Amino acid sequence: MSAEAAKAAFEEVRARMPAMTREGPAIIVATVKGDIHDIGKNIVKALLQNYGYAVVDLGKDVAPEAIVDCVLERNIELVGLSALMTTTVPAMAETIKQLREKAPGCKVVVGGAVLTQEYADQIGADKYAQNAMETVRYAQQVFGM
Repeated sequence: MSAEAAKAAFEEVRARMPAMTREGPAIIVATVKGDIHDIGKNIVKALLQNYGYAVVDLGKDVAPEAIVDCVLERNIELVGLSALMTTTVPAMAETIKQLREKAPGCKVVVGGAVLTQEYADQIGADKYAQNAMETVRYAQQVFGM
């Protein structure tokens, strides 16, 4: 129920936020396989959209293969992965492994309550974002915006 309330609140905030007029590069966001928590991902999505990025939200409990397939189909240069549960961070590592093999030029930013910089480094993420705004700043760095 709290997730649904947060979703409704995000929709209200987004409706009142002045969005940039141009449509920027596409970025994928997803909560990794096995994890159904998406409040943080939704905050990141709202901020990225407000900064003019086209966000492809793959949702929650997303398999690594689905993320890789979307990256390849859409020629995506940046993926944001979220995990809240310690039991699902191995799925994040597997997603990054598959991205490195099949889409080596794609950058990966990770975040979530259970993640640390050390773990992000361990699994080969390009960026650990401690909060949603860090993801926006990293996107600006990646795309030179």
